[in-house]
Amino acid sequence: MKTEIHILLVAAVLSVLFCALLIPVLRRAKAGQYILGYVKEHKGKGGTPTMGGLAFLFAALLTALAFGILSDRQALVALTFGGACAAVGFLDDFLKLRHRRNLGLRSYQKIIFQAVLSVLAGVYCYVNEHSSVNLPFFGGSVECGVWIIPLVAFAFVATTNCVNLTDGLDGLAASVALWFFAFMAVIVLLTTGQASLARLSIVLCGVLAGYLLFNTYKASVFMGDTGSLGLGGFAAAIASLSGNVLYILPVGIMFVCSGISVIVQVIYYKRTGKRIFRMAPLHHHFQELGMAESKIVFAYALVTVCAGLLCIDFLL
Repeated sequence: MKTEIHILLVAAVLSVLFCALLIPVLRRAKAGQYILGYVKEHKGKGGTPTMGGLAFLFAALLTALAFGILSDRQALVALTFGGACAAVGFLDDFLKLRHRRNLGLRSYQKIIFQAVLSVLAGVYCYVNEHSSVNLPFFGGSVECGVWIIPLVAFAFVATTNCVNLTDGLDGLAASVALWFFAFMAVIVLLTTGQASLARLSIVLCGVLAGYLLFNTYKASVFMGDTGSLGLGGFAAAIASLSGNVLYILPVGIMFVCSGISVIVQVIYYKRTGKRIFRMAPLHHHFQELGMAESKIVFAYALVTVCAGLLCIDFLL
């Protein structure tokens, strides 16, 4: 337990340090976020430095190296896939800043990159016999065989995009992700005992805690797609490699809600010309209803905590 506490503390301190160093650099480089005009509540956020994900992801890498977490193959593979997703996000952020607009990679380009990484992750799980999946709430596991490839591939694409969609309010994606990784660490230990993946989750908890010092309302920096796609990649990788890919649904329920709200809104609007939500993703709907950002963020985190505790209760 002492090692885990040290990991958490070091990760948080490094994240605070790197964020404090990176923000002035981003400001000098005029790496400000371009805000979409239809979100009227965010008009005052234009120009806020973005790509803050670089700071906490670099802090995560150094922490993992310092504590020897990456000496374990599973943790190294998880870091590789998470880092690859972050690289796609970085390219997207870079193109946005270079062209001075809120459009980086095209949607189809993102999907191609994500699809390739996702299929590779699925194939890795199959080839290395990580095809057994634990069942939330029911106990036990099921052997998926070759079907683990499409399952993991879908989990990667869905998770990265859902985390990306959740990153729409100050501190929202980071708060939900912090609790997601905290509970995932416990779930991994209870189901498989894989200490390296659990410790990698703890590293991510620490760096996100440090990052939130700069990202809670009113944010001094945004994580950008570098951070959100990276976090989604880490979430999918840790869950998949530990056999807990199905736990993404309950523990990451608020990520799921963000993704589903967009899908439902688009389908319903195309069929009827009307909207179910005032605005999608779901957190913007709550904003349009008059809820403050801080209350929405707290509510999302609270639901995540309750869902995580419920999952652990069934495992004990």
